[in-house]
Amino acid sequence: QVNLVESGGGSVQRGESLRLSCAVSGDINSRRCLAWFRQVPGKEREAVAATNRDGTLDYGDVGHGRFFISLNDAKTTLYLQMNDLAPTDSAQYYCAATGVRWGCPDGLPGGDFTFWGQGTNVAVSS
Repeated sequence: QVNLVESGGGSVQRGESLRLSCAVSGDINSRRCLAWFRQVPGKEREAVAATNRDGTLDYGDVGHGRFFISLNDAKTTLYLQMNDLAPTDSAQYYCAATGVRWGCPDGLPGGDFTFWGQGTNVAVSS
């Protein structure tokens, strides 16, 4: 069992940066994939970025070159650094974790992630 709690969302203007945090608790010692997703009401959920305990990084199509995922050494906090934000980045951002597995699933399908946080909202104005 893994518990995920996001924080760090807010309202910013175009071009500004935000760093989202996800507190990870429970079974943090098992191998699993940790990821960030985002969703706008009425639209499909998008994979943003993922990482695993070995430090392998995987990025979705969104935020390429602007968004960076990281995990602290204790494996208890997952971060998403978002730079040069645009109004199209406005969404609810979710932290997610798979069950125990090696590496992250190809293409980061949301259905492969078992545990989800409640989300944190990001609003970018022009």
